[in-house]
Amino acid sequence: MRRVFACCFTTRVSNSNTRSNQNQTHTPHQHQRSGETMESQHANNGNDNSAALIAEHNKINLSTSTAANLIVNNDFSMGLHSWHPNCCHAFIASAESHYPEGTSANSVGKHAVVTNRKECWQGLEQDITDKVSPGFTYLVSASVGVSGPHQGSADVLATLKLEQRDSETSYLFIGKTSVSKDNWENLEGTFSLSAVPDRIVFYLEGPAPGVDLLIRSVVITCSSPSECENKSIGCNIAGDENIILNPKFEDGLNNWSGRGCKIVLHDSMADGKIVPLSGKVFASATERTQSWNGIQQEITGRVQRKLAYDVTAVVRIFGNNVTTATVQATLWVQTPNQRDQYIVIANVQATDKDWAQLHGKFLLNGSPARVVIYMEGPPPGADILVNSLVVKHAEKIPPSPPPVIENPAFGVNIITNSELSDGTNGWFPLGNCTLSVGTGSPHILPPMARDSLGPHEPLSGRYILVTNRTQTWMGPAQMITEKLKLFLTYQVSAWVHIGSGTTGPQNVNVALGVDNQWVNGGQVEINDDRWHEIGGSFRIEKQPSKVMVYVQGPASGIDVMVAGLQIFPVDREARFRQLRRQTDKIRKRDVVLKLSGLDCSSILGTFVKVKQTQNSFPIGSCINRSQIDNEDFVNFFTKYFNWAVFGNELKWYWTESQQGNFNYKDADDMLDLCLRHNIETRGHCIFWEVQATVQPWIQSLNKNDLMKAVQNRLTGLLTRYKGKFRHYDVNNEMLHGSFYQDRLGKDIRAYMFKTALQLDPSATLFVNDYHVEDGGDPRSSPEKYIEHILDLQEQGAPVGGIGIQGHIDSPVGPIVCSALDKLGILGLPIWFTELDVSSINEYVRGEDLEVMLREAFAHPAVEGIMLWGFWELFMSRDSAHLVNAEGDINEAGKKFLNLKQEWLSHAQGHVDEQGEFAFRGFHGTYTIVIPTLHKKIVKTFVVDKGESPLVVTIDLSS
Repeated sequence: MRRVFACCFTTRVSNSNTRSNQNQTHTPHQHQRSGETMESQHANNGNDNSAALIAEHNKINLSTSTAANLIVNNDFSMGLHSWHPNCCHAFIASAESHYPEGTSANSVGKHAVVTNRKECWQGLEQDITDKVSPGFTYLVSASVGVSGPHQGSADVLATLKLEQRDSETSYLFIGKTSVSKDNWENLEGTFSLSAVPDRIVFYLEGPAPGVDLLIRSVVITCSSPSECENKSIGCNIAGDENIILNPKFEDGLNNWSGRGCKIVLHDSMADGKIVPLSGKVFASATERTQSWNGIQQEITGRVQRKLAYDVTAVVRIFGNNVTTATVQATLWVQTPNQRDQYIVIANVQATDKDWAQLHGKFLLNGSPARVVIYMEGPPPGADILVNSLVVKHAEKIPPSPPPVIENPAFGVNIITNSELSDGTNGWFPLGNCTLSVGTGSPHILPPMARDSLGPHEPLSGRYILVTNRTQTWMGPAQMITEKLKLFLTYQVSAWVHIGSGTTGPQNVNVALGVDNQWVNGGQVEINDDRWHEIGGSFRIEKQPSKVMVYVQGPASGIDVMVAGLQIFPVDREARFRQLRRQTDKIRKRDVVLKLSGLDCSSILGTFVKVKQTQNSFPIGSCINRSQIDNEDFVNFFTKYFNWAVFGNELKWYWTESQQGNFNYKDADDMLDLCLRHNIETRGHCIFWEVQATVQPWIQSLNKNDLMKAVQNRLTGLLTRYKGKFRHYDVNNEMLHGSFYQDRLGKDIRAYMFKTALQLDPSATLFVNDYHVEDGGDPRSSPEKYIEHILDLQEQGAPVGGIGIQGHIDSPVGPIVCSALDKLGILGLPIWFTELDVSSINEYVRGEDLEVMLREAFAHPAVEGIMLWGFWELFMSRDSAHLVNAEGDINEAGKKFLNLKQEWLSHAQGHVDEQGEFAFRGFHGTYTIVIPTLHKKIVKTFVVDKGESPLVVTIDLSS
């Protein structure tokens, strides 16, 4: 069946509906490791950009390449042999055929003409399944044209269709070019597949229906022809040193062993149905009784600390009626002091039908006593089959260039007929619902849009009324494909209302269908008869073929009303200028340095130089135990951060993974490091309300025993660390989980807070949750968070601070600021406690980070920011790091350091006749240098918060 959205190809979308796994290393002393298992809603189906980077690096001329062409009959000299029209017609034309309109494009030799096209995805295709190998980069070049009734230029696209048994067909975008009617254009692109599906079809598509597609030639070659001659996974490591011995089992099972199971060598299995993908043999881990059983190899002494390694394995599963299961590559690391670490490298969803390629990366911070790599994961009884394993030093890939966006048209709404002045023209019903126009909606812009757009014409007061809804996804829709620009951040805004007949709260969602992905453009929960603002954001970083915006959500039978829907690109620089002015007001103070100790005549005109050495505003980071063994990490961390939070090591599942077996050594080591460097610490977290994060032994307790365990946890943790953690997240993510409340009653949450304060009165006790700031999750909207905090306070819980985690994509300043404004009415300090942003492009990632840091720093209610890590391979999300694995600061990291520098004040000048020197500076620590006739005087002073000017007396005589 053809795709729901025509011309679809794989897209990477950043949106605000993100919750990522924060699993970095396994819990010690626990083979069946639970780790952090936060639910993940993050959609990241993007293609790795390494193929394009390799092509750029090699500068290969596609048209002159002498490598073998994968395409049969590439110049149509044999007519349409091996080519097939996709639901349309095709024929061969020549200079003598006088193809209609007689364009110059049609008068150059033989070429294919694809006509009678009813959809943009219809074109010419060829099956290349047997010619493609996984792991290689292929270069594509096609000479194309267009003809027919169209104005201007038309896009021609090169696409791969990837068909897999028992799973949905997917589409991979290769490249595109714009073609005018009178010219041939060269379309170029690259692709690389990590695993080969059952069928691969290359095709050209793209122009609008009715426009004929002309194809003169198609060339597909491998970027490394000599390597591609040997079609086997692993041949791409030729010339690189693989630290795995006997990686493809050519020497039998030498150097391999079973981890709690047996291993067997095979040339085939299942009556010859399973054969090696490459080479002559493969190995199986069999008689597995635990999920962590598998095949392993010790690599002690062959891996170096502080070097990043790429891992590639070819795996599948067999037996025990298991058709699909996760196969995971894991490192077991034993430290010199006999501590065990389990580090997840990568995993892949393997099947019993085909070989799959697993790819990941790891780095060792310390000097291990032993290192073992092994495969694990499937249920007991299922065999793990391994065809090859490659571990080599990771290649450094240059960053993507900064995106160049021509005519971004900031603030311009891309929605057609948003004010409904032309009825419902431009809109269509998604599903068999009915659209009509009504009047009586708000005339003012929603507040968050108004903050972005500034003065604006009133809205029309007209709205789309959606009736006859029989499914939750039905609503008004509009195509916006051609109006979107890559790498621009778009803000979404609308007024929404629902009809009568509701049986409880209803969610309304502005959604985008980006090819085959759902993207959250904003959500709101409605339980009354008012108009509600809905706001969100999104960004597209890979070229899509079709994008549809639609409004959905309430239960079937409930009418929806939508007014003033706007989607517009955000001018971040304009917002930054505003934030700089706001920052100057709340983070700086007027300072008067009054010099004394010498006579006025000698002081007058004295030159002084003031330099801020540290901003007192808390900016910290998440760290973990293994990282502090890496001196490069420690140097960066202690230089640029003044607060810390432990990623896992203080959590209950880490400190007591098995009942009565305590591990505080990791937290103690980390706390000692922070104390040595005068770095303040947050305690994260005492409890975690999400059931999936609660270790099995706690879940198995009855009510009385669970209550005793909770009391013991409070007493044990807070007594041990009394006075050492400035903050505690008492019960993490109460808006998204209810494990303890369900089992111990509603009062348990307030009890946790009250008992924690009794045990450590010096600590500020926080609530902590996610998706509070992005408009994407009705469960944790600012209104719901306020209600939750007030409810805790009514029960006597001493809530002292509000934690906003800040795992966000494509942030928009006014949306974030709106959440902060609302929460600020409670009068409690607000901290961003787990801030991270993610984009493959480092420049865009840096811009996202700048949005969040500036919004937080400019808001009077925010009193601190904690990043959820900064070092590659030790973060909760991919493409979120500021420092690459081996210590190189990337473009996002440079943006962070530039902001840190911007938030330090420096001043110099001459003392006036009153013996004073005045300046305005950020809160923090300063040094003043005053040269006199006899010596250079250096003094230190601190600028605290305050409304009135700070007068600092500097005694020059001492």
